[in-house]
Amino acid sequence: MIYQPIIMPGKSEAIAIYDVGKTNKKLFLFNRQYEILHEESIQVDEKQDEDHFPCEDIEAVRAWIIDSLSGILAMPGIRLRAVNFCAYGASLVHVDEQGRILTPLYNYLRPYPSALHRMFYDSYGGEKDFALKTASPVLDSLNSGLQLYRLKYEQPGLFSRIRYSLHLPEWLSSIVTGKYFSGISSIGCHTGLWDFQKNDYHEWVHLESMDRVLAPIHPLDRPMEIEWNSHAFKAGVGIHDSSAALIPYLLNFTEPFILISTGTWNISLNPFNHSPLSSYELENDCLCYLQYQGNPVKASRLLAGIDHDRQIERISEFFHVSPDSYTGIGFEKDFLEEGFEEMLKYPQGNGQMPIAFAQREISGFKNLAHAYHHLMLDLVVRQTFSTGLIMGNHNIKNLFVDGGFSRNPVFMNLLAIAFAGLRVSASAVPQASSIGAALAIHGSWNESELPKNLIRLQHYASPMHLH
Repeated sequence: MIYQPIIMPGKSEAIAIYDVGKTNKKLFLFNRQYEILHEESIQVDEKQDEDHFPCEDIEAVRAWIIDSLSGILAMPGIRLRAVNFCAYGASLVHVDEQGRILTPLYNYLRPYPSALHRMFYDSYGGEKDFALKTASPVLDSLNSGLQLYRLKYEQPGLFSRIRYSLHLPEWLSSIVTGKYFSGISSIGCHTGLWDFQKNDYHEWVHLESMDRVLAPIHPLDRPMEIEWNSHAFKAGVGIHDSSAALIPYLLNFTEPFILISTGTWNISLNPFNHSPLSSYELENDCLCYLQYQGNPVKASRLLAGIDHDRQIERISEFFHVSPDSYTGIGFEKDFLEEGFEEMLKYPQGNGQMPIAFAQREISGFKNLAHAYHHLMLDLVVRQTFSTGLIMGNHNIKNLFVDGGFSRNPVFMNLLAIAFAGLRVSASAVPQASSIGAALAIHGSWNESELPKNLIRLQHYASPMHLH
């Protein structure tokens, strides 16, 4: 365990946020200005389920939360006002009437039985119709509703003992509150549970009696009053981490915007496009999810990080340089041939096609920087297509980019050319999911106004200045 306390004079009012990721489990204490007072980070060794597939050791996570919360309450310089939780999705904890855990926390990458897959979709309108209604690409175990369906048919005796099936963020909250609720951000994220056309659970949830084990939906911005070891504070119901990371932007910007969250996947998010998901969008890796106040967010995704890293290996091997040599390359328009602006403004082809650079001969480039600019051009062409899918007929003003590619000047300058009509900015919100989970319940514990400096922006020049 690593912790870094910051000594503050007097007694600081604070909110504790538990941010449970696949690899790292973090605890942050924020003051009323959302400055970090204290942080901890642990890693928990995985266990195995009955099929010897790796899974989360949730008992260890529970023990850490109980122990660390007791430690916070004993801190002499801290007055705990609230606690909230954010965590990854597509993961369910099943508990009985006494709150005892009945199964492992099955991994969302666990293989799904093909016969059960066919039975489900044959019963409920086929893959295409079902995916459109639930805004959930067909992802098997990543559709957490299908995990429930599997339990019912593979382990009916165990399924009958379930009192509640809770997504991970809401189960984390129950450790502290002793209460069981569902959260709309977890239900609405490619679970196959929610019918976006009806704005209610899909009919299969009722027909299969899944509603019996789904806890009541509780507003994510309305925490509960609880008492823990003779200390009174507020506790949120928990929130899906991707939804939490969007909250700082929703609260800081009133003009319509798109956020591209970059990394292994580049996820484009448009909270202002509420049009139903189309077949074309679904086929091109779009989906919808519900943000913390229940409104739909249209999203598209692109596996950009992996494509980038694979091509960097090719380039660095050819030029006999370290794979991280590209990090010092700045944007130079002269490295790109005439007409590249048209490629960006009018991208051709499907965004799911292999990156064009994979077919390019490295020997045709003069040096590392020349090759890298063309790699990024091909990648941004695909990004332009992916983000364009969710643009909608809305007066989008801003395009924000966070994550790894936001620190890449070649990517950012090319993106500014591609989206010439928008104000393109690299943005940074330190600990965005944790800050978002805190902001979701801001008004219930924090009398201060929202700080103006939560989001750091670096604007990129209008493309007209590049000519």
